[in-house]
Amino acid sequence: MSRQRFGETFERVSRTFREVYPKLFRGGEAELVLTDPEDLLETGIDIVARPPGKRPQHISLLSGGEKALTAVALIFSIFLVKPSPFCVLDEVDAPLDEANIGRFSELVRQLASSSQFLIVTHNKSTMESADHLYGVTMSSPGVSKVVSVRLAPEPSPARAA
Repeated sequence: MSRQRFGETFERVSRTFREVYPKLFRGGEAELVLTDPEDLLETGIDIVARPPGKRPQHISLLSGGEKALTAVALIFSIFLVKPSPFCVLDEVDAPLDEANIGRFSELVRQLASSSQFLIVTHNKSTMESADHLYGVTMSSPGVSKVVSVRLAPEPSPARAA
């Protein structure tokens, strides 16, 4: 039973990963590969990725930003196969450049229609795509204060009903 469930889930995540990766990279391709397909309970999983304009390579050979975006593609692929009511992401956008931040934020927005996302970040572009911001500030030395800002408009009563 475990072998069957793992095999089915792996295939679904792998298929979704092949779809999500090119969306985040605006091209390229990636796949998940079992290191020992004969022994599903002991196998490892390798990630082989080919960002646009590059040849396929193991994830360890990618740049920091490419690794991070590939990891995000995998996390979101798992999330799409097995959704959750909320998702916490801590500084996953830190190694990404502005273009990749935009694609990351766009995908989070799409997924946010069915789940809540809590993203810990220092990136201004990621913050700009949020509906709510929460932060900690020091109004005076030694006194921390939590600040909350709503960026998205409240739904009107007619639309909420």
